[in-house]
Amino acid sequence: MQYRLDRYGNPISVLGFGCMRFTKKGGSFDVDKAEKEVLRAIELGVNYFDTAYLYAGNEVCLGEIVSRNAIRDKIKIATKLPQYLIASADSIEKYFQEELSRLKTDYVDYYLMHMLTDIAAWEKLKKLGIEEWITKKKAEGSIRQIGFSFHGNTETFLEILNDYDWDFCQIQYNYMDENSQAGRKGLMAAAEKGIPVIIMEPLRGGKLVNLLPEKARELIRAHQPSRSAAEWGLRWLWDQPQVTCVLSGMNSLDMVEENCRIASEADAGHLTEEDHAFYAELKKTINEKMRVGCTGCGYCIPCPKGVDIPGIFRSYNIMYTESKFAGWKDYVQAIAFKQKPGFASQCVNCGKCASHCPQHIDIPAKLREAEKHTYPLPNRMIVSVARKFMFRKAKVKK
Repeated sequence: MQYRLDRYGNPISVLGFGCMRFTKKGGSFDVDKAEKEVLRAIELGVNYFDTAYLYAGNEVCLGEIVSRNAIRDKIKIATKLPQYLIASADSIEKYFQEELSRLKTDYVDYYLMHMLTDIAAWEKLKKLGIEEWITKKKAEGSIRQIGFSFHGNTETFLEILNDYDWDFCQIQYNYMDENSQAGRKGLMAAAEKGIPVIIMEPLRGGKLVNLLPEKARELIRAHQPSRSAAEWGLRWLWDQPQVTCVLSGMNSLDMVEENCRIASEADAGHLTEEDHAFYAELKKTINEKMRVGCTGCGYCIPCPKGVDIPGIFRSYNIMYTESKFAGWKDYVQAIAFKQKPGFASQCVNCGKCASHCPQHIDIPAKLREAEKHTYPLPNRMIVSVARKFMFRKAKVKK
């Protein structure tokens, strides 16, 4: 296993265990099966284990495994505050104490503000005293390092990154998302500040393995050296020294063994020019089913009306390059659940975006097309109800 350092010089395994995808049995996590996989991962050098309050039963499962085997001092646990459920200052402490109880521990190594999609979500927490709360928890040792996980656009990521003295951050990043969400620009900005970056969705939840078009599969089979689609995806990330740790939702011993093998071999800078040319060809092949030829360059933004143009087009394309559910999920996380959303319906057809587009896309027309697919009436109704809950007025109780 290889290791890269966190902000304070502590080694983090380049492969992290994403516990969310532990195998389920009878509606709950299969603790016995997960235990074998966790213990084998530790034997092979994995020390970073990621879970969250939102993953129902997952913290409990990990806590049981850690308690059974007395391995708390051998691993680093990362879990997350469900900031979208926070309505008062008191609830911050309530959720944190519940997580400690679930995990059967008295401290969390890496604690994240979960799924920040908008600077407004962080501002709400600040009004509730989150900064003072973090300072207190770090002083008493119940939180060792503080960070945030992010879904949104690059500009928003940079706002949040620069608004607080974070110890680390977590972003969605893979060879297909190089110029979307936080993207390479966000990765490099964090690295320049000395902030470690944890990678989630390195294979887009397995879609860069299981949902690849046949033409892309043929490319992978024909390219030398012979590697699986998963290995190509992971190696692309570890080739970049700015990537600290890559999370993998491992749920079999074979997967643990294989991913640990790759993690032990994939040094930063190991990919060749021929390899990089192969990734470019692979991305081009996968993108043949794209509905909009958007590269995510961002020249079309900021929109005067706040429309998240690259985000909408990304979600629309994912619907047809992966699956409709995947596109809808991306749309909800990155656009619909921001306090100031960037809906296509906000477009007033001013044409400013189209005049700046290097791809010469008729952006207003494509936004209207994308709106019909990514945000149909039933989905609007669901989002409307969810937003009323998420953005209810916070109550400050200290």
